[in-house]
Amino acid sequence: MRVSLVLNMVVRHHVQGFQEFISLVEKVYKPDEKPVVVMFSGDKDAQGNSWCPDCVDAEPGIEKALSQLDDENIFIHCAVGGRDFWKDPACIFRTDSRTKLSSVPTLMRWGSKLKIDGGKAGNTNLVKMLFEDDD
Repeated sequence: MRVSLVLNMVVRHHVQGFQEFISLVEKVYKPDEKPVVVMFSGDKDAQGNSWCPDCVDAEPGIEKALSQLDDENIFIHCAVGGRDFWKDPACIFRTDSRTKLSSVPTLMRWGSKLKIDGGKAGNTNLVKMLFEDDD
C-alpha cells in the first residue's frame, strides 16, 4: 500500500516491500532535480509499533529534521518487512545492488553514496545533511 503526503516542504511517501519501493523510486527520482531520501525500517504492527527498536529510537530525530527543511524534498519511508524476513541473509534489501542494506534503520540519498545507518539514523543534523549536501 503506497501512501503520499505533503507536509511542510517535504513530499512523503510510504511503501511496503521491495517492489513497491523500486516502482516508486523509478517514478520520483530525477538525478538533476530535488533529492530523494529513503528511510528503510522494520514493519509496524496494527498499533503502529515497529519490531525494530533502533527504528523506533530514530523516528523522533528524523521527524525533527524533516520539519526543519525549507526546500521541496522527497522522503520515502520503506518498510522492509517482518523481522524474520529482514534477518534472512537472502533478503532482497540486503542483496540487491541498488540497496545493499546491512541494518535498519538506514537512510540514504538515492543516487549517491550518502548513507546513515544504525544508531546514527536519528541524528537530526545528519539527516538534514542528506537533503542538503551534494556528493
